Parts: sequence; structure tokens; C-alpha cells
Amino acid sequence: MYSVNVRDHFMIAHSFRGEVFGPAQRLHGATYVVDLELRRAELDADGVVVDIALATEVLRSVLGELNLRNLDDDPAFKGRNTTTEFMARVIFDRVAARIAQGELGPHASGLSALRVKLNESHVAWAAYEGALPAHGH
Repeated sequence: MYSVNVRDHFMIAHSFRGEVFGPAQRLHGATYVVDLELRRAELDADGVVVDIALATEVLRSVLGELNLRNLDDDPAFKGRNTTTEFMARVIFDRVAARIAQGELGPHASGLSALRVKLNESHVAWAAYEGALPAHGH
């Protein structure tokens, strides 16, 4: 399996519901460094996993929808704790949708899996990974 990783970051504010979160029940900020890993079994016709420039653009665009926002105010997350794990899945789903729409170029149909890792500090992170649906071209 081949893989390529692109990295960006975003900053948010949020609060959590539930005693397990202790002081994080209060509004607080987080800066996440995001690693987007794209995987495929065989290289494309150009000998790459994916166009890195396009992957970087798509990740930046997806994160731009979240950056410098209070996630507590976003209707998409109403009633949900926007934990690092939860947000890794949100970003996974949004990137997967962009791939399905062709935003990573014609050869991206050969991508088989994604992994989204949100680094919340230098010692802690969470990730979500999964297969992408096969697209015939």
C-alpha cells in the first residue's frame, strides 16, 4: 500500500457536556495539526498516489470551514461533543466527499483509503481511518 500525507492546521473554540470532561466543560480553545494520509494499492498513471498540491488545497478548504469558529455555535454539531475523535471523522467525511466530487483529479478514483489524524498537542492525538468506495473510470 502506497501513501502520501499532507498537513495543515486549524483553530477552534468549543465546550463539552459531561462530568468526564472536567474543566473542559467550559469554553476553551484548541489548535489541531491535521495529517491527511491518502492510500492506494497501485500508483496512478503519473507514478504518484495523488496530486499533492490538490490534496493540500482540499484539506485547506475543508479546514477553512471550521477554522476560527466556535463549534458550539455550528448547527451541524448541535447536541454533539466535538471531541478530537469526533472531529477526525467529520474531516474524513468531508474530504471523502470532495474526492467523490472529483476535486482531487481524475486519477484519485484509485484511492482506496484515508486516515485523518488530529494532533491536539505534541503528546496526544486521535485519528479516524476508513476505506473509500471504489470508483470505476
